[in-house]
Amino acid sequence: MADDAHTPLALRPLGESGLLVSPVGLGTVKLGRTAGLKYAGPGPATLPTDTQLADLLIAAKSCGINLVDTAPAYGTAETRLGEHLWKVWPRDELVLCTKAGESFDTGTAASTYDFSPAALTASIHRSLRALRTEHLDIALLHFASVTDDLAILKHGEALAALAELRRSGHIRAIGISAATLAGALWAIDHRSQAAPCDVIMLTLNAAESAMLPAIAAARAAGIGVLIKKPLASGHATFAAHAPHPVQPVIATPGVSSAIIGTTNPAHLCTAAKACR
Repeated sequence: MADDAHTPLALRPLGESGLLVSPVGLGTVKLGRTAGLKYAGPGPATLPTDTQLADLLIAAKSCGINLVDTAPAYGTAETRLGEHLWKVWPRDELVLCTKAGESFDTGTAASTYDFSPAALTASIHRSLRALRTEHLDIALLHFASVTDDLAILKHGEALAALAELRRSGHIRAIGISAATLAGALWAIDHRSQAAPCDVIMLTLNAAESAMLPAIAAARAAGIGVLIKKPLASGHATFAAHAPHPVQPVIATPGVSSAIIGTTNPAHLCTAAKACR
């Protein structure tokens, strides 16, 4: 690991949420499931061992990362993180993000979706127990290509359910992981007490730039932006002596952090170093 591996990353405001995040965050889907992943190559055949998971978290902290992103849709990731996170980070030094609305059955290798208030509330409470924490820093509605995020948001109940959990102190900041530009823009444009949105997670990489208007709108509205798939699910090219592919992503005005899903400590710390 490079000599500057322990140099702190400059933290960035996550919109007006009051949270400060590292420009690179750790995504954890590969810690909890091996099926149905859209990454380059065949994907992991087996989950990392507990020792490998612990080494990854230690490396993330040593590289200056303070943001970990997970979800019930990531199989056993939340439960495994709950067993290991607090051995590495004091609770007040980690920004922990999870999601609700999608669940993944490791037995059938299939996802199900439920954005009703009762299901979302139950999901958040399960996440709190699995992650062994009394509060979540960020909770997002977990939209996907098979869900109609615009229709769900217009109905109004889903964000309202997260807002109630924010009022009760279970969540600090809420928002959406968007599937469509229309859904993202609606969440930004209709931000209110009835439909609050503190944080939005969007796709951005060299091959996918459709969400740039939403990033600009979120920036203007004071909404924090997290980026998913900054390396195009492993398809990004790495050329010798060229900038790391994450660099232009985090240099985009309005972007606070890019989430990198990996089980490789060296890959994660290389990305962090590129953002230093």
